[in-house]
Amino acid sequence: MSRIDGRKNDELRPIEIIPGINKFAEGSCLIRCGNTHVLCCASVEERTPPHVPEGEGWVTAEYSMLPRANRERSKRDIAKLKLSPRSAEIQRLVGRSLRACVDRKKLGERTVTVDCDVLQGDGGTRTASVTGGFVALSLALYKLVQEGVLTEMPLIDCVAAVSAGIVDDELLLDLCYEEDSAAQVDLNCVMTGSGKLVELQGTGEGRAFTIEEQRALVDLCAKGIKEIQAIQKKTLEG
Repeated sequence: MSRIDGRKNDELRPIEIIPGINKFAEGSCLIRCGNTHVLCCASVEERTPPHVPEGEGWVTAEYSMLPRANRERSKRDIAKLKLSPRSAEIQRLVGRSLRACVDRKKLGERTVTVDCDVLQGDGGTRTASVTGGFVALSLALYKLVQEGVLTEMPLIDCVAAVSAGIVDDELLLDLCYEEDSAAQVDLNCVMTGSGKLVELQGTGEGRAFTIEEQRALVDLCAKGIKEIQAIQKKTLEG
């Protein structure tokens, strides 16, 4: 099949990560994955939530989609007086993903909150939030080391995410909105730099899928994530 943007089946959308986009946040970036644009800002507080063990830190995330991020205006969560179930699910995913790459004892008794605000959504906003969120988190932690607050980086790995799916019985990497909305199977994959899975979310939208198809989708995501992590590394080293 011919993809809507002319990409090969195993090809990512163009990815650009612009660091330091917010001068007030300890770490920030703007990530562009095709027409999906997400602003990620990491903020550091010298305290932790009550459930965190003594001597450890915490990494969490918040996610929201701006009213005109989509084709039609949506209401802000605050206008509905509660967080939408979708936003709540995504921010928990981003938080879990980022905690997977941090040694919380080395972080010490402080909290890093990564805010992911979707400026424009065209599929893959949660995976872009994980990928950009890691860059913002890394920049915030590096600043703490530079300022002497931390003696060493508490990162133990990197983390990134991408989607894959089955559309018209073909396996595709990094679905845009039109592909995602037509997908028979939709899968989101979060993986570390060492190749370990952090989270896998797979759903049969139009049909059930086999274990073999799941493995093929995960392999496709692993290829894409390796390429994304090279972009993360270049951004952080630049």
